[in-house]
Amino acid sequence: MLALAIFVVTLVLVIWQPKGLGIGWSALGGALVALLMGVVQLGDVAIVWGIVWDATFTFVALIIISLLLDEAGFFAWAALHVARWGNGRGHLLFPLVVILGAIIAAFFANDGAALLLTPIVIAILLRLNFEPPAAFAFIIATGFVADTTSLPLVISNLVNIVSANYFDISFDRYAAVMVPVNLVSLAATLIVLWIVFGRRISVRYSVENLDAPVSAIKDPLVFRAAFPLLAVLLIAYFVTAPLGIPIAFVTGTGAILLMAIAGRWWQVGRGAVVSVTGALRGAPWQIVLFSIGMYLVVYGLGSAGLTNYGALALEWLAQQGDFIATLGTGFLSAIVASVMNNMPSTLVGALAIEQAKLPAGTQELMIYANVIGNDLGPKFTPIGSLATLLWLHVLAGKGYKIGWGQYMKIGLLITPPVLLAALVALALWLPILPAA
Repeated sequence: MLALAIFVVTLVLVIWQPKGLGIGWSALGGALVALLMGVVQLGDVAIVWGIVWDATFTFVALIIISLLLDEAGFFAWAALHVARWGNGRGHLLFPLVVILGAIIAAFFANDGAALLLTPIVIAILLRLNFEPPAAFAFIIATGFVADTTSLPLVISNLVNIVSANYFDISFDRYAAVMVPVNLVSLAATLIVLWIVFGRRISVRYSVENLDAPVSAIKDPLVFRAAFPLLAVLLIAYFVTAPLGIPIAFVTGTGAILLMAIAGRWWQVGRGAVVSVTGALRGAPWQIVLFSIGMYLVVYGLGSAGLTNYGALALEWLAQQGDFIATLGTGFLSAIVASVMNNMPSTLVGALAIEQAKLPAGTQELMIYANVIGNDLGPKFTPIGSLATLLWLHVLAGKGYKIGWGQYMKIGLLITPPVLLAALVALALWLPILPAA
């Protein structure tokens, strides 16, 4: 009960974010209380740090890369191209925006897709004079696709990185399993969004009102470096995976290289257009404190008995057959994530899977089902992920205020069928893959 009380208070502070107390300090405060009260021990700090450091610094490096490219005009350039490809038809533009969001989520993580693409899409919608109902459909689609298609690569979501590191899943094995599943999730997302919002987007717009994509480019040098850098990074992930090199080292190297280009370091900063200092200030450094603090609190909660209950539930699901075990694990993880927040939920699920007595094949299915549940489950509620809370905050700043009740109504309508489709795809696909 003490561990649960510490967790609840910590989570409330993280979500509430009192003035002057960021998510990192709130989580770290909870961890300190857990240490002082004996819920966790000093030795647990090293264990938790070993779980989270690679994922955390990979995430920070990805956001730095995203912010630099955003300042250089890369995402605005891509969005303007997509708007032109829509050829003046809202029904064509809508799926193109969703696909663009899925691509950005794959390479720049779900947070980057939601937080960077949303303001750009809003600006384009305003430029095209979209009516509020149609604009709302595009905005919701942008926010939801960032999470529902954050499955394909280890780097696509912080949840993926933590899970892959915890269970020692290589970059190529993860991609082999989840890329096809992500394509099913994308298709399901498009279908569900179309059913819900199709009537709102039957609009026409004038392509002449759009700026030329090239006008969005603010730093040509950084822009020209973007595609080669991303290609080299992707290749490096696959090449270094068998060597056991942490993903944070590869991503961090890419971030430093892009900072050098943006900051014109070989010219001592002369001619720089993009602010490297601004990107570093905008990076989510609080997530480092949040990761170690929140995971320590959750680790204590797991040691106090939550992991045992989770392991028992998974063992019961395993007895029902692999198909039911996969669906059950995914939906259970999603529900826990929507209430607890997906980051602590990921660790709870991983600890329970490791502790439960499961056949090897069933365990692997549950590992990936836990990832899917924690990637998609947060869309049930606003508190399911920090990215959603930040996204809602960005929208409010742009004049699009979405209440929690309205959000949950949409989330509970859209998320379950997409989650079900992704889990069914996993249950059918993984068993026919060669063993790792």
